[in-house]
Amino acid sequence: MPRFFLLLAVILTALLSTACPAQTAATNTARIAAQLPHDASAFTQGLLFYDGALFESTGKYGHSRLRRVNPDTGAIDRQISLPRRYFGEGLARVDDRLFWLTWRAGRAFVLDANTFEQLGTRRYDGEGWGLTYDGHHLIMSDGSATLRVLDPADFTVVRRIDVHDHDRAVDKLNELEYIDGEIWANIWYSDRIARIDPDSGDVVAWLDARALRDAVAGSDDINVLNGIAWDAEAERVYLTGKYWPTLFIIERPGREASTGEAR
Repeated sequence: MPRFFLLLAVILTALLSTACPAQTAATNTARIAAQLPHDASAFTQGLLFYDGALFESTGKYGHSRLRRVNPDTGAIDRQISLPRRYFGEGLARVDDRLFWLTWRAGRAFVLDANTFEQLGTRRYDGEGWGLTYDGHHLIMSDGSATLRVLDPADFTVVRRIDVHDHDRAVDKLNELEYIDGEIWANIWYSDRIARIDPDSGDVVAWLDARALRDAVAGSDDINVLNGIAWDAEAERVYLTGKYWPTLFIIERPGREASTGEAR
């Protein structure tokens, strides 16, 4: 008889797990507030807002560039290129310095944010994808479900953040932005952005940005959603993608996620 009840319990557990899939964080829908011009030849890797301008890094060997861009017109005010052997990746600002990652070279370039003069380099293991700054440390992605928290002085790994949505690891973390105590992360080959608690690694909410892709659907050669910039003073979130002709300003979702709708 005990074996019968044990078997019954196993069957009921299996049925319940099938009927009730693992809970996931709530999803907000991105709502477009404005559309601005964006360079459709830019394979966008990193994006940030500083001193009234957008700073954008682009990728591809022989086409990796850093530029300062007027967000309203898309005009490029200043631009430099990486040597052809480097594939540019994520970008972050620490005070008046820019940190620009490369994909597989294990090297980050440190530049003056105003002049783009090179000030030095940093070394790291593995691949570099996205980069952001939380006011104390740099946070770097490499396409996995783990973010590295780095000391800007020498890129020493201070700690690691394992990102998960309840009990499921969230990998393919790409371009990053730190917004009001959260890490926002593009998910490679996805139209979703994860909003991550930097202390626990929990995804506190998802942002569904399919409306943005729909808005550029008629354009040739558009690639993945990639590029998040935060204008803290105006509380504006800028989003774009690789080879997208449009830069979007979206209505910022509230800190408390709603179910299926933006707030």
